[in-house]
Amino acid sequence: MGVIFDSSEIISLERKTPMLQFKQERFHSRIVLPTGVPADRPIEIRTHPITGRTCRITYSRGEEREPGTEALPAPPPFAADRDQCPFCRARIAACTPQLPPELCPQGRMTRGASTLFPNLFPYGRYSAVSLFDDGHFVEIGTAALQSYTDGFLNCRDYLLRVLSHDPAAVFMAITQNHLPSAGGSLLHPHLQVQADRTPANSQRFLQGRAAEYRRQSGARLFSEYLQYERQSGQRSIGATGSWQWLAAFAPEGFFEIWGILPGVTSLREAPDDHWQALAQGVLNTQKFYRSLGRNGYNLGLLLLEDGSDDLELRVVLTVRSNYAPWVRSDFTGFEVMLGDMATFSAPELTAEKARPFWQR
Repeated sequence: MGVIFDSSEIISLERKTPMLQFKQERFHSRIVLPTGVPADRPIEIRTHPITGRTCRITYSRGEEREPGTEALPAPPPFAADRDQCPFCRARIAACTPQLPPELCPQGRMTRGASTLFPNLFPYGRYSAVSLFDDGHFVEIGTAALQSYTDGFLNCRDYLLRVLSHDPAAVFMAITQNHLPSAGGSLLHPHLQVQADRTPANSQRFLQGRAAEYRRQSGARLFSEYLQYERQSGQRSIGATGSWQWLAAFAPEGFFEIWGILPGVTSLREAPDDHWQALAQGVLNTQKFYRSLGRNGYNLGLLLLEDGSDDLELRVVLTVRSNYAPWVRSDFTGFEVMLGDMATFSAPELTAEKARPFWQR
């Protein structure tokens, strides 16, 4: 099988806001199929307008059969094993740690259906777990809206307590790993929440990028990004309250979806209804992922509480390989070693397929 690269067939598309570049480079790899017929395999390289990182959309991979995604996989074999789960309500008091008295005299924070306590294996100075829904195993897209909202609000309240106790712990995040394929160590649904004085790499980058963008343009980074995407319309999905949802232009994960809260740069500016709208958008995204026969995902909301007002709230969700027997990982040597995400679905198609889940 021969492979020929024809550089004359490169098509570069570059659209700009005053400072953001939405760059696409389209070309093909020419091969000869086993039948002897020549074939052109389309490939597109997109440059992330915010990070400058490239990703590759290898459209022909969409023709491959993806084991385990024909339908939603069956629940894990230990989905009913509540007796050993420290997060099930009957075992929380005996099996989970407590917050220090200076953060919470009661030891654990409760809000509606949610209970929050410190992570037994912390990742930073302040590291906690916020439970929602007492179901030991909750399939993707089926959690109750109020329970999810309570979980997010518990995270917010915890982070505000941390800020009051330690004003230097300004680098904050709320994350979720659903099922072991996404890095989850326990099935019971929960959010991770953390704050530290030292930024993670993504926080450090966004802090500098947002500040520099504001200095040079006078506009906020994510608002400017959102304005371009609204005008384009190709990747816009819908809204829940003030949150605006769209497919990422240059995805760094499969079926990557963003929610942006324009104009809001701090936890203190986000009232309860913003968190309920966030929970609704997250559930909409999960239901979309469920429709694809996928059951694992990651979520990340990075927060900067250093007194600046450059970085608006943005949540990112990406689907992961299914947690099911014989399912291959979604990360290959290309992602791990070359550093480019290689996906197979155009973000415009992701948006098209996702929109109905915001219209119900």
